[in-house]
Amino acid sequence: MDPIVLAAGTALVGAMATDAWQQTRIAVVSWWGRVRSDEEAEGVRGDLAEARAQILSARDAGDADTERAVAGVWHLRLQQMLRDDPALEDELLRLLNSELTPALPADEGAQIGSLLMKATASGSGRVYQAGRDQHISER
Repeated sequence: MDPIVLAAGTALVGAMATDAWQQTRIAVVSWWGRVRSDEEAEGVRGDLAEARAQILSARDAGDADTERAVAGVWHLRLQQMLRDDPALEDELLRLLNSELTPALPADEGAQIGSLLMKATASGSGRVYQAGRDQHISER
């Protein structure tokens, strides 16, 4: 799955449990209407309200599985949008950086930013990436 989709879906679900949710929701619905349609954006508004209720309930109960499941739904929806229109990747990244990540507590925002790693190798080049420790041994 596209790393921007993973980051955006995770940040979206994380933002649902914050005090900044109302302004974040408005930004997401507005973005959705711009890149898809106003009718679809209205459906997303309702879906976001339902997802937020699930997230708040899951966090109260310490239910990380439900939180992961809700994030998975949004990952799939965003991934489908990019499949339908790959040009939306820049728009989604802008939404992630300008609205979603800033709505998160600092520790969650730092985790989201670390998910976005891209690399390109050509010829006989190699790429090694890690979010934390990395041990490489040539044999």
